[in-house]
Amino acid sequence: MADALRAVRRAFDRAAATYDTAAGVQREICAQLARCVDADPPHAPVARVADAGCGTGYGLEHLRARFPDAQCLAVDFAPAMLERARSRHAVLPLCADLQALPLAGASLDALWSSLALQWCAPERALAEFARVLRPEGMAWIATLGPNTLHELRAAFAAVDDTEHVLRFRPAGDWTRIAAESGFEVVAERRGTAFVRAPELRGVIAHLKGIGAHRIDTRPRQPLTRAQWRTLESAYERFRTPDGLLPATYDVILLTLRRRNHGPTHPDSAQSSFLR
Repeated sequence: MADALRAVRRAFDRAAATYDTAAGVQREICAQLARCVDADPPHAPVARVADAGCGTGYGLEHLRARFPDAQCLAVDFAPAMLERARSRHAVLPLCADLQALPLAGASLDALWSSLALQWCAPERALAEFARVLRPEGMAWIATLGPNTLHELRAAFAAVDDTEHVLRFRPAGDWTRIAAESGFEVVAERRGTAFVRAPELRGVIAHLKGIGAHRIDTRPRQPLTRAQWRTLESAYERFRTPDGLLPATYDVILLTLRRRNHGPTHPDSAQSSFLR
């Protein structure tokens, strides 16, 4: 596992205990993705469905409500997150990297992934999703767009020249890569969600609570008091009339259908999930 991927895994493992308390925006985005499922449902019955990057399992509630008779697989590469999901839902847990799923080809009828793929190489993850879905199988994906946390990025620019906030891929990249991976892009939608806090420390506490405050391996010195004051001052220009500081989540919502032509993985006839 690459160093960056290990860093992501450690961050989300540490955040498992605080994730549900801090993850209001994540739940809101799950609801947006659930509306995509309702708007573009599968054409065929769903016997097997996976939550790819399930976290503590909130999205599984949406899947259970829509596919009550389906066998459900909960996939996450952070063991502590997966254990919380397993303890709450009757699922088959699988600790795995979304970019290298240990699943048989064409073994799933549908797949849902909410706020997980932004930590992956899209070419690898979408190719895996296409491989494990049967022809005409559906995927509903929520990921983050380039305007995510733009307020924090702009405020840090007043502090130094270091890239403190990750840059996320634009929607056009995701739809292009999905098509190249074997998907028909049924719909691309955009959404927005906000964290709001009275002070900047509340915004940072949210990011720490969901494990997204450090997801790289570059050594960094803590901010000095003077730098923190500069950061706070720069962030003030985003304060809204209600007196709160916002942090924006720019949401890309994709509905994809696995094309029914092209090569099929050689083990696609297997009836089991695992290879």
